[in-house]
Amino acid sequence: MGNEALINGNRASIRLALAQVNPTVGDLAGNRSIILESVQQATNAGADLIVFPEMVLTGYPVEDLALRHSFRKASRLAIAEVADAIGESSNIVAIVGYLDESQSGAPQNAVAIIHRGQIVGRYVKRHLPNYGVFDEFRNFTSGEGTFVLRLNQVDIGVAICEDIWRYEGPIAELAERNIGLLVVPNGSPYERNKDDARSALVKKRAIEVGAPLAYVNMTGGQDDLIFDGDSIVVGADGEIIARAPQFNDGLIVLDIETKAASSAPDLTIDLAVNSAGKAKLAAPGIAPRLSDPAEIWSALVVGLRDYVEKNGFNSVLVGLSGGIDSAVVAAIAADAVGAKRTYGVSMPSKYSSDHSMSDAKDSADRMGLHYSAVHIQPMVDAFLESLGLTGLAEENLQARVRGTTLMGLSNQDGHLVLATGNKSELAVGYSTLYGDAVGGYAPIKDLLKMEVWAIARWRNELAISRGEVPPIPENSISKEPSAELRPDQRDSDSLPDYPTLDRALSIYIDEDGGLEGLLAAGFATDLSMRIIRMVDRAEYKRRQYPPGTKISARAFGKDRRLPITSRWSEGS
Repeated sequence: MGNEALINGNRASIRLALAQVNPTVGDLAGNRSIILESVQQATNAGADLIVFPEMVLTGYPVEDLALRHSFRKASRLAIAEVADAIGESSNIVAIVGYLDESQSGAPQNAVAIIHRGQIVGRYVKRHLPNYGVFDEFRNFTSGEGTFVLRLNQVDIGVAICEDIWRYEGPIAELAERNIGLLVVPNGSPYERNKDDARSALVKKRAIEVGAPLAYVNMTGGQDDLIFDGDSIVVGADGEIIARAPQFNDGLIVLDIETKAASSAPDLTIDLAVNSAGKAKLAAPGIAPRLSDPAEIWSALVVGLRDYVEKNGFNSVLVGLSGGIDSAVVAAIAADAVGAKRTYGVSMPSKYSSDHSMSDAKDSADRMGLHYSAVHIQPMVDAFLESLGLTGLAEENLQARVRGTTLMGLSNQDGHLVLATGNKSELAVGYSTLYGDAVGGYAPIKDLLKMEVWAIARWRNELAISRGEVPPIPENSISKEPSAELRPDQRDSDSLPDYPTLDRALSIYIDEDGGLEGLLAAGFATDLSMRIIRMVDRAEYKRRQYPPGTKISARAFGKDRRLPITSRWSEGS
């Protein structure tokens, strides 16, 4: 039917644009430019309506910035400036997320409906999360009622993110209002397998409302959160019409046919646009889903890239041990910011094996990283002579000298130090404070050890398929893990084997299974209690670990926090 919203019996159509974009928290000017650029692209494509993610103008989530009157005021001024910049001559309608405030001064998650240089309508999010990564919403005020815009005879309902999580509330009310299209601005962080949950929810709500549903999500990294896009449009029957690529910025433009003039709208805008002369749109694409390892790798790369770029770092520094963790972190860094901005340093001691040093250099050579070696034994010896440390204290001293070396180089040259610890190690406290735990960002802190191996193999296979050199040395993947802090040390000296440990950690941490869950899965009582004690006693270390990319529903720091001081123990 083209772009015009011509009524054909009781049917009408509208050309819709969804802006899957990457804002930065607090960058009102930069985000304004992203919005205006997308509006121009949508206008050029003949769109009637463009929808942006929630709070796109302020970036998301703003956390306690929402409590500052100055920030709320700046957001309100900025949304007026966006409307003014779109201008009276523009015929397109834009739905733009921003931070507003109630009459009492409480922050509100809102969208502005903009047309011809004016804010002509507003909707405030009704269902506010107050848990985990969105605990900030405890300070927000929710909206009331629903909002329906009639745009060229198509009645468009608006719901924001959690508004569609349950049928009661906005969804039930919009279903009663018999809308022709539902648009849903989102700021939905990435988690493994979340795309399946999203698509199932979107399909279900479209069927319940009896209208097509357009779900738009943002992209990019914000601190330890990743937004993967994955914007979706489904028909009233729940069938997918269009789906955007994961983790990529872009604009979806498509024509949607639906029922005409079906509701009693809160606002009516007649664009009076004829489609004659406008280019017919190609059928919208349905982007294929990434495989699990490809999805995880993309999230890790985007998370590190945006942490580096949005915080203004020029380069990153990785301590290369020759092991799997540092090799994977270096490969993520090279993909995220480029080999020329990635520096690797080997820091051998008297206990370092020849293969650790050669594997470290091999890792750097494969990717073309900057590489240097700093022999730490003279520094360790000086400490030992002064302090007389022995045993575990001597072992940890080596890690702390390495940590001091990395932070010294960071201080000198301005690098962002990347911590290389994984979730298995963090879970059981297998790390040294102020040693291998130093750094500004920890890319793999939410990956279990077995997952680190899995993505390493996948990344090498990808390189081979492209005719490239695999970035991760095979020896780093295949050799037994060791901290090399004493002669012939192996991780298995202190920990259960990683397949066993990771299965137990998945039950105890990700599933909150407790002792009963471990025993039900067949773990022996002694082993279960050993793992539980290690996990519970390591909370103080985890609290001091750098931020890192969240990819699971139970990431340390964001989703799972134990009391540091606690006398509760499983099995007591």
